[in-house]
Amino acid sequence: MPKRIFITATNTDVGKTYTTKLLLKQYSSLGYNVGVIKPFETGVIGLNALDGNELLGLLKELNPKCKDFILDDIIPFRYELPSAPYVASGKVDIDFKKLDLAISKMEKVCDVLLIEGAGGLYVPLDKDYMIIDLIKYFNATTLFISHCALGCINDTLLGVKALEGYGIKHLVAFNCLNNSDFSVKSEPYFKDIMKQVLKVDENIDTISELLYNL
Repeated sequence: MPKRIFITATNTDVGKTYTTKLLLKQYSSLGYNVGVIKPFETGVIGLNALDGNELLGLLKELNPKCKDFILDDIIPFRYELPSAPYVASGKVDIDFKKLDLAISKMEKVCDVLLIEGAGGLYVPLDKDYMIIDLIKYFNATTLFISHCALGCINDTLLGVKALEGYGIKHLVAFNCLNNSDFSVKSEPYFKDIMKQVLKVDENIDTISELLYNL
């Protein structure tokens, strides 16, 4: 069974797709056949799925076995309204069969499957399930990405507490692009409570290795 790695974050626009693409390139460079799926993307009109098309293009470039894959294979659920899937779908329950089929198709052609979430851990997918429930359903190792702006200590600790409460194996990394205050305002705290403060743009090789062996 391929290694499943779920990429989530403290919120939207924290760098999930950016990090997912870096991980795809890193694992591919190590000789793995890579796969990727983003189960839900909102704010999509027709085939104009910004994240999905970026991921699909990179996937075809890195894994020849996926040359005939289409957007539906990357994003099983697409909605026009840019909001939580629960709202954007019109409060429709998740079709887990459709989701499982998409995962199964991708896992037939890859050694490492990256699954990118939508928003943060408590984004509602339907009335019963949130992103964090989806991670548990997939039984996936998780990369939790935090921002580096003021407030990241609180946001990071809340996310870690939630993941620990669900018994989810996880790794924390920070997306610090265009933020020079982190080293002064927040990093000193994380250095005291973490074995290593990992940054997406600097430590993607270490992050990929730790995730694979977690």
